[in-house]
Amino acid sequence: MVTIKQAQSKADLKQFVKFPFSLYQDSQYWVPPIIKDELESFDADKNPVFQNAEASYFLAYKDGKLVGRVAAIINWIEVNEQQLRKMRFGWFDFVDDFEVSKALLEKVAEIGKQQQLEYMEGPVGFSNLDKVGVLTEGFDHIGNMITWYNHPYYQSHYEKHGLVKEKEYLENKFPFANADPKIFSKANLLIKKRYKLRELNFTNSKEIMPWVDKMFDLFNSSYSSLASFVKITDVQKEYFKKKYISFINPEYIKFVVDEQDNLVAFAIVMPSFSKALQKAKGKLFPTGVFHLLKARKHSKDVIFYLIGIHPDYQNRGVTAVIFNEYHKTFLKRGILNCIRTPELEENTAIRQIWKHFDPVTHKRRRTYRKAL
Repeated sequence: MVTIKQAQSKADLKQFVKFPFSLYQDSQYWVPPIIKDELESFDADKNPVFQNAEASYFLAYKDGKLVGRVAAIINWIEVNEQQLRKMRFGWFDFVDDFEVSKALLEKVAEIGKQQQLEYMEGPVGFSNLDKVGVLTEGFDHIGNMITWYNHPYYQSHYEKHGLVKEKEYLENKFPFANADPKIFSKANLLIKKRYKLRELNFTNSKEIMPWVDKMFDLFNSSYSSLASFVKITDVQKEYFKKKYISFINPEYIKFVVDEQDNLVAFAIVMPSFSKALQKAKGKLFPTGVFHLLKARKHSKDVIFYLIGIHPDYQNRGVTAVIFNEYHKTFLKRGILNCIRTPELEENTAIRQIWKHFDPVTHKRRRTYRKAL
């Protein structure tokens, strides 16, 4: 028999966060989070997403052993402003036991019905900057800090319990050697001249900070037409600014502005921390922080985390300016591989941006839904 317990105490939440460490202890592909950061993201006093969202966390036990977890989430901006009566769920992990996964999903559905929501979808996070999707292909590729990894049996559990595919996400990568400057260097000059644009490069985080709010505004306008997009609020901007911007290599953030210094495009790239996080084993101290700092400086793989282009400049070749700047930076850094974060299969515009680099789809993931 499966028993479901709500994780409310600090000890319970720590168990919630640490469960995957045992579930994936033999996996060479799973990348652990930093336990402290994960706990803070669930803390309503620290994560501003909870000004417009709420979450409950559940642990599943069988024969006295912890065998699964799930977070049941409601984003009230989505429900009230977008009129999407959706019950979200994420951080959904479980042993290969249909009774366990069923009990956890039933708990999510129970909350959704209590709130008179129409359907449940997952795995998703609190907002668009959280992790998304259950992995369905690419289990033999290492994960990264901004995606969930899972065992191959997960997909059969979703489908066994009557959930159907809602959205498909693709993850692509290409060798940096494929980024032939002949493709974009000449276009870079033409585009800047035609639209009176210029690039902005940075050498320290302090230079970036005055632009961050504009960057998130541009992010909101760039992606507002995509399914399930929930805008980043002003409070969240401050949170992400303090938590992430100072940790990203300044030279890996590129902006493009017009002649009035209006931001028309941006891109954020991160070094791959996957191997460093595996070595850290969920802890910054005593040695984890050194592994992360080493990766920040020396990783030869990079992840294209965010890219946004103002709607008025989409399909006008502005990415040539961004790629030209990254090419110079990556060449200096000796970068070998470029990895892209999950992109909606329906987002054909983003795939057009990368087509000249012969990217390979190495992972697929999807979210599932079920009527309540």
